Amino acid sequence: MASLKVGVVGLGWAASGHLPAFQANAEIEVAALCSSKELTKVQIREMCGSDATLYHDYDEFLQHPGLDIVDICTPPHLHAEQTIKAAEAGKHLMIEKVLAVDYDSLLAMRAAIRKAGVKSTVYFELRFIPHFRLVKATMAQGLLGDVHYFAVDYYHGIGPWYGQFEWNVKKEIGASALLSAGCHALDALLCFADREVEEVFAYSTKSSADWAQKYEYDPTSVASLQFADGTCGKCVSCIDCRQPYLFNIHLVGSEGTLWNTKLWSTRLEGLRPDEWVELPTTCAESGDVLDHPYPPQVDHFVDCLLNNQDSFINFEEAFKTHRVMFAIEKSLAEARPVKLSEMQVS
Repeated sequence: MASLKVGVVGLGWAASGHLPAFQANAEIEVAALCSSKELTKVQIREMCGSDATLYHDYDEFLQHPGLDIVDICTPPHLHAEQTIKAAEAGKHLMIEKVLAVDYDSLLAMRAAIRKAGVKSTVYFELRFIPHFRLVKATMAQGLLGDVHYFAVDYYHGIGPWYGQFEWNVKKEIGASALLSAGCHALDALLCFADREVEEVFAYSTKSSADWAQKYEYDPTSVASLQFADGTCGKCVSCIDCRQPYLFNIHLVGSEGTLWNTKLWSTRLEGLRPDEWVELPTTCAESGDVLDHPYPPQVDHFVDCLLNNQDSFINFEEAFKTHRVMFAIEKSLAEARPVKLSEMQVS
């Protein structure tokens, strides 16, 4: 018998990645769903692997007997209200990125979770991908020396051929190139750098393609980051490109360089000076949620709850990435450098 009951709100694309991960973990049961969709009992069992109760009212959904966790898969502009209500109801939280589409809402979510004392995890699921662990290992083993430049870029054309395009183009929901998609790249950059951001400065632009003109914001942005120790970084989020998906990682250090799956280091004797070493690993190669590592994140959070621990990628950790994101958004809006000290934290 499962130890934990989860309720899923929002049955769109994100949920299609979460639900199989829940079914694969014997310690968790999908007990409740909240959606505007009408579903038969057969459809619910196929989706959930259980006879979950379907609700159309979120407040009633939160009152489902024995519900331990709320998994928030709705569009980003709904996350704040739903998170706050779930925290106030004492439910642990699993929240899709981005957490919120404005900074005040993010602060309100943080205050509610802190007050309630519930545990949380945020779906920056690429932190669970083998390539990320490999990057961290090369740094930890000193193969790059002292890294002074961190670049992580997100290139993924989200046009009419893509399911989320219709809502992604709206500023109220998609918000920006960085918030709607490139946040994964910024989170990776900050995860690798593991140091305080002091200042950001950003620019944005838009493709001349007819479909790109439907975006209510510039779907390409580039942000420069200055860290407190004097090192720097760069993050591009480009969702109006026409190319295969590319999650680009480039770290430059005193003893070597890592470029995606390629490495060169002075600390590996015998390397040819003009040839990279190829590192076989599993990378982020698609924006499709079914290709993303949700199962290990679900398993991790279930283990955390069963052992009365919080996730290493909980709300507080994800807040750090979001604070930098909203500083970048402020830079774009005001066309100036923004100090992180300008972004209040309480």
